[in-house]
Amino acid sequence: MVPPVEPALRAAPHSRTALGSLAAALALACASPLAAQDGAGPGMGTTADPQGDETTQLPAPPIVSADQVTEDPIANDGLNAAGEREIDFEADILNYDSDGDTVTAEGNVVLSNGDRSVRADKVIWHRPSGTIMAQGRVRFVDENGNQLFSDHVELTDTFETGAMENLLLALRQGGRLAANAGMREADGTITLSEAAYSGCAVADSDGCPRNPSWRITADRVSYDPVENRIRFRGAYLELFGARILPLPGLAIRSDGGAVAGFLVPDLRISESNGVEVSGTYYLRFGDNKDLAVTGYVFSEAPPMLSAQWRHLTDKGAYQITGYATHSRRITDFTGVPTSEKDPRGYIFANGKFQFDPEWSLTGSLRLASDRTFLRRYDISRDDRLRSMVELERIDEQSYFSLAGWATQTLRLNQQQGQVPIALPVLDYRRRLQDPVLGGQVELQANTLAIQRTAGQDTQRAFAKAQWDLRRVTSLGQVFTLTGLVRGDVYHSDENFLTTTSSYRGTPGWQTRGVALGALDVEWPFVGTLFGGEQVLTPRIQLFASPPIRNLAIPNEDSRAIDLEDTNLFALNRFPGYDRIEDGARITYGVDWELRIPDFEVRTTFGQSYRLDSAREILPDGTGLSERVSDFVGRTQVRYRDFVKLTHRYRLDKDNLAIRRNEIDSTIGTSRTYAELGYLRLNRNIAGLEDLQDREEARAAVRVAFAKYWSVFGSGVFNLTDREEDPSFQSDGFDPIRTRLGVAYQDDCMEMGLTWRRDYITSGDAQRGDTFQLYFSLRNLGFR
Repeated sequence: MVPPVEPALRAAPHSRTALGSLAAALALACASPLAAQDGAGPGMGTTADPQGDETTQLPAPPIVSADQVTEDPIANDGLNAAGEREIDFEADILNYDSDGDTVTAEGNVVLSNGDRSVRADKVIWHRPSGTIMAQGRVRFVDENGNQLFSDHVELTDTFETGAMENLLLALRQGGRLAANAGMREADGTITLSEAAYSGCAVADSDGCPRNPSWRITADRVSYDPVENRIRFRGAYLELFGARILPLPGLAIRSDGGAVAGFLVPDLRISESNGVEVSGTYYLRFGDNKDLAVTGYVFSEAPPMLSAQWRHLTDKGAYQITGYATHSRRITDFTGVPTSEKDPRGYIFANGKFQFDPEWSLTGSLRLASDRTFLRRYDISRDDRLRSMVELERIDEQSYFSLAGWATQTLRLNQQQGQVPIALPVLDYRRRLQDPVLGGQVELQANTLAIQRTAGQDTQRAFAKAQWDLRRVTSLGQVFTLTGLVRGDVYHSDENFLTTTSSYRGTPGWQTRGVALGALDVEWPFVGTLFGGEQVLTPRIQLFASPPIRNLAIPNEDSRAIDLEDTNLFALNRFPGYDRIEDGARITYGVDWELRIPDFEVRTTFGQSYRLDSAREILPDGTGLSERVSDFVGRTQVRYRDFVKLTHRYRLDKDNLAIRRNEIDSTIGTSRTYAELGYLRLNRNIAGLEDLQDREEARAAVRVAFAKYWSVFGSGVFNLTDREEDPSFQSDGFDPIRTRLGVAYQDDCMEMGLTWRRDYITSGDAQRGDTFQLYFSLRNLGFR
């Protein structure tokens, strides 16, 4: 990039010298062309004058008459009541040459007209020709906030710039244009020759000069401030000073918006598809809608096409993305390639519309042609695709939802006919505004219909009322009293198609009544410790409910039961509505929190005791099946923004064996850090697919070096062995996916090379290595 003179990158010092009688005499000598006004011009200071505050003006000849003033405030900007364009100015020294009819201002000269201003070391105004010459460390600011730095700028008496030399144009939305020479027309259009453009800053965070990591060089560049468009002729892309790519017909927006054109292509090499090159053409149909069309070419697969449409309306927004190709695929269960090519694809659409402050509609559609398409083309690694639609109404006292859900399974060993479709799902809740017996009452009505094409169908409806009373005593104890009643109606058929017998329920119509009550007491104690503040909060809960008909009711939404710190004090420790823990129990625990400068610790620990015999709905291994539950807890540690650690656990009540061990931690800064995760479920539950033992480790590391560079890596590892799950043939260490890469990122560019290895073959998504090269450029519309 052709740099401007170094002083042009800095604002001139704002200093003034008292001119005394010289300024007054000059004002009198130039009485006909010069006039005075009260106070300073917009945004300007005044020249110190012992005889009174006065700002000297240079009014141009009345080139615009009063009847030519329009109603456009921008067009009228800088015009006085008489329709004349006034140029306010300030300077340290003023000289007037009566013979040449020339005014010269020197020393920190500032000229302003409306939202436009010029700062320079020296300004010469030749009144007969109407030419204004600004010299030395010139900075011109236009009405859009763009700044032009130059050694020399020629202006007209209408305050429009003309010829410029050795200039830099800093756009308000980011990006800079530099050139050896240029011309600014009366309409604001700037034409540059031998120019360069970059979205990078010309100085680093320490204020030291730096070369941009990328730039666009061009023989000719034109900037249109009305359209906010920059057009290039003879353009090339340079990275780190090396010319790498011609960019014919390149045009970008100066306000950061997007324009139609090709995006930078992506390059990838994978085991399933070989070498992959993808290119995108972007179409902009307005400020609120656009279309991106992408073509994919593979060395070992037929080509593929995708498109994404986005639209922002006055009520909401939506997007539709689709993929299409015609290729061989692996059959769902045999793993054998088919001999014929099939149409394959994927569609994803979602959106939300807000009709008024209360009513909204949300929808999402995800549908794939087959179970291996997304993995093979590395679009998604989800093993199920959910589609939904929901109509909601929310106000201060009520909530209404009418929804529908459908799921497509992508697991090769699961039958689609066993996957439920939930339609309709209706939920209505209302909180009574007036208290009842001093407590808050909330009413709820809920219905659910589940259909399966090759499985059990279930319909459910219930009505519920819950009353909560919360009081704080003079000693600081917090009492919460809760009462709940609920009535359920269920209907189910083809129950025998559900594999797990405890989930089936009794076919036909079934009813159930639910009543429960609970008293929750918390007593926080506050004190000092280690120079900080600690809060110790013992907590106890008394719960009671008569026997509930659970096994007669189908279990659709309460299958993954497990005692955790999050549900220890819950009224119902099952995750859904179909199962409700009954009987009488006492739950007790303690919360402790310590806060000292830069350091914070939070911990929770507790257990529950059931007064009656064991519940048959609670499987052994969940930590809840016996009278005395397991111990559960959570500990969180945070040191500034450098260390974040969360540990959740469940300990066997008999021998303190770890039944659940979950660790998530982040150590480091935003540039160099490590994320570590570990999960082990050691519950020894047999026969329930939702509660199998699992062990997994996750790690991600990024190390920054050389200011803008970093190396990174991540991995997911299955540690489950045959003893924990007989269906696994693992020895206890199976990598699932690993990734390594190197990246460069500064204020205007990001690029990198990534290597990923998948260790599991899923249909025609083969295990193996994938390499991807990517980069994105800021302020250029490139990803």
